[in-house]
Amino acid sequence: MYHASRIRSNAAITAIGTYVPERVLTNADLEQMVDTSDEWITRRTGIRERRIASESQYASHLAAAAVRNLAARWNKPIDDVDCILTATSTSDAVFPSVSALVQAELGIRTAAAVDLQAACAGFVTGLQMANGLILSGLYRKVLVIAADTLSKVTDYTDRTTCILFGDGAGAVLVEAQPDGEPPAFLAGGSSTDGRIGHHVYLSSLASELRGTPITRNGKLIQNGPEVYRWAVEHVPEAVRTTLDTCGMSPEQIDWFVPHSANLRMIAAICERIGIPYERTLTSAERFGNTSAATIPLALDLAVRDGRLTRGDTLLLHGFGGGLTQAGLLLKWTLT
Repeated sequence: MYHASRIRSNAAITAIGTYVPERVLTNADLEQMVDTSDEWITRRTGIRERRIASESQYASHLAAAAVRNLAARWNKPIDDVDCILTATSTSDAVFPSVSALVQAELGIRTAAAVDLQAACAGFVTGLQMANGLILSGLYRKVLVIAADTLSKVTDYTDRTTCILFGDGAGAVLVEAQPDGEPPAFLAGGSSTDGRIGHHVYLSSLASELRGTPITRNGKLIQNGPEVYRWAVEHVPEAVRTTLDTCGMSPEQIDWFVPHSANLRMIAAICERIGIPYERTLTSAERFGNTSAATIPLALDLAVRDGRLTRGDTLLLHGFGGGLTQAGLLLKWTLT
């Protein structure tokens, strides 16, 4: 069951940055690789192209580039960041963590460095954790990064999955605010149903998950219809629960920012919630499904084109592998 509550907070997002690799993989390119078509992909997913990391690019490289973009655009020093949280399912190595590699690459002097593995809910989970860590007084300046190179774990002979996934990274800086500032983080929630987690997985050591045999080929495997059914059934209920904690209705949300898994799925979710699709921020059309990175990529697209402005009320909601979902209601504080 999805649980949501109001959040105590003294933190806010003070900068955002993103990075995507240069190589573009279009639907027309995929037509030459598997039995599919641009029309079919666009109609079923809304995705038109995605970015692909080079052979020598890994999650840490994308993550560091996103943070550099953040620092340059918002004139933010990052050498005094005291905690780095990176949401990723495709880390360069089991350890050192992507966060540790980013710390080294960017010369951040002293920082905790922790990776989160909550798949497509990872970025929102990272924001929730950053707020809690700042509220505790342990840290004052936290980088929350989402970075994935899903192309490296995609089977390009499987037309049901290879049309979906791309590579990218996004980062935000979350900082403690002076006393008396209105809270930016308003409410949040999460839930997990690991009983059906085998519907989407990336294998590692085990040959089964809770008694269900899995394919150990190092590639992302997804039962698309089951994941779609789960999301359309459970995400709307979770979104309404988050809103209810603040006595808000869907009409009071300026922007809904769901995980950009599939635009047809998002349209179905919006219809069930009662949020017009036109008030969603997405990134799938240009970048595909980048797992944890879809939400910060969508936010930054809206920052760049002026749709997202200071004071807007946003509802972020990540969902996917686990099967896990995490929501966050917040006020946008960047100009």
